[in-house]
Amino acid sequence: RSRRFSLPAPPCSRAPSTMSRPILYSYFRSSCSFRVRIALALKNVDYEYKAVNLKSGEQLGDQYTSITPTQLVPCFQHNGNSIVQSLAILEYIDEVFDGPPLLPKSPADKAQVRALAQVIACDIQPVQNLRVLKKQSDANAWGKDVVTTGFTALEKMLSATSGKYCFGDQVTIADLCLVPQVCNALRFNVDMSAFPIITRIDAALNELDAVKKAHWKRQPDTPDDLKA
Repeated sequence: RSRRFSLPAPPCSRAPSTMSRPILYSYFRSSCSFRVRIALALKNVDYEYKAVNLKSGEQLGDQYTSITPTQLVPCFQHNGNSIVQSLAILEYIDEVFDGPPLLPKSPADKAQVRALAQVIACDIQPVQNLRVLKKQSDANAWGKDVVTTGFTALEKMLSATSGKYCFGDQVTIADLCLVPQVCNALRFNVDMSAFPIITRIDAALNELDAVKKAHWKRQPDTPDDLKA
């Protein structure tokens, strides 16, 4: 069984006054943006939220393409840096801002957490995101199959690493990836009774104020009829 780690969480704080106020380009229902919003909430970072409407195709326009040629969210801007790809953003936030650590100390434990996160962020989510779903004749069936297959592997991995959360009892980047992916699973009508460990961890994470604050139902661009 993998070693668990437990680190004392230092008091959350905002970025030092010498740093510029970060900007997060986000879409309320974007899984990748959701991950970053949780991290910012955990670290108590004050940032500017700039909505990019993926449904209307705003990300494909010249204005957003000039910000990031990937035409994807999230994009995180801070101190003259423009960073894309949610896992890269998460590690940047973890290293730059004070607050509870999102990765363990030892290289072996850190690798385990990254592996859990990447199962979600690399193996599951990209194959059921909006760009892929638009090309499927039955998008819901496709998404359900992709998530079910990925969660089957993830459930087995978590049986060896989990405590209260994905890796022991400290929230890590793996947990930040898990919460949005469970939201997607529910949207695709995945049978979550087949994944009791994932379900238990997700329930614990959804009790956290940071997750509640970052939830897609509570964002500035969430449509009124979907707001919590």
